[in-house]
Amino acid sequence: MGVRKLRLGVFQAVMLLFRELNRGKCKTYLVACPRTKRALLIDPLRENISRYIALLAYHQLTLDAVVDTHTHADHPTAGFQLCDLVDARLIMHRRAPAPAVSQHVEDGDDIAVGDARIRVLHTPGHTPDSISLHVEDRVFTGDVLLIQGTGRADFAGGDAGQQYDAITDKLFALPDETLVFPAHDYRGNISSTIGQEKRTNPRIAGRTRQQYIDLMASINFPMPENIQEVLQPNQSAIEDDRTKFPDLAELNRVRQLSAQEVRAMCGEADAPLLIDVREPNEYRGELGHIAGSVLIPLRELAARAGELEPHRGRRIVAVCRSGVRSTTAAAILYGLGFERVYNLRDGMVDWNDRKLPVER
Repeated sequence: MGVRKLRLGVFQAVMLLFRELNRGKCKTYLVACPRTKRALLIDPLRENISRYIALLAYHQLTLDAVVDTHTHADHPTAGFQLCDLVDARLIMHRRAPAPAVSQHVEDGDDIAVGDARIRVLHTPGHTPDSISLHVEDRVFTGDVLLIQGTGRADFAGGDAGQQYDAITDKLFALPDETLVFPAHDYRGNISSTIGQEKRTNPRIAGRTRQQYIDLMASINFPMPENIQEVLQPNQSAIEDDRTKFPDLAELNRVRQLSAQEVRAMCGEADAPLLIDVREPNEYRGELGHIAGSVLIPLRELAARAGELEPHRGRRIVAVCRSGVRSTTAAAILYGLGFERVYNLRDGMVDWNDRKLPVER
């Protein structure tokens, strides 16, 4: 790995080092500042942690941050363990559900890596928390835009209309010569350009928004392998064999309520019991918590379900950061016989965005 000229792996403005590390279908990218020796890893795989640490040591780089461009469903993230091992930042979008994220970002934010500034583009559609990273002559597109394809939008909060808007309004607004590096490729490609994808991507080129939505709805995507063992641990940062996660069918049965609906229910005579399943530091953190809510972290829920026995006939609303972990919690409670269980859709992020009252 060395400093090379523009378009061959180095960004001209600050001469950043760049390398793809996996040489497989799942892509992990290293971006590093040669002056400060600070490095960033994008979408690392848990199975390759030893490889990443060895590479960083060989090049005498300090891992400053890990970015997951979205919550992955097809492989366990290395983010939790890597950041714990080397005390790096774990960076994801504000709507990411995982409790282990140390820095949440939004559209237009900059991530500093040594002398470099990497611009965050919120590009939802594959998942609500999907981001792309734009720096100098290239953009890392996660699973929103692939080379001659696009990521699926049929589960995990995906939305084909949002995906179309993100691609056409944000990614396709970049200069045509911008290099495209996605998080996955299944055809042996290394990179493309924005101009090439605008002209020839068979999923989206020349299609209207509704045509794209109809096309994506017509495709019968297979479920990722081992999704049961991957997605919810990535969402919750829980890797405990004693935790039995609900399957997708059970998650899909959970009844969802908006922030306004939950707010109205809390004012009724038979107000629901609010169960906040975040970690204690989140409960008291920047988003605060809803007055009267009871803290039972998701990792403890099954073991502490007995505490809820007096409330078995009462309405229960599960709450978390973005509505993902709490959907899991609601499904667990329903499976334990609590029939009047609901979920706060979009969680405390949406509750705060609507400027509803919180306690800290």
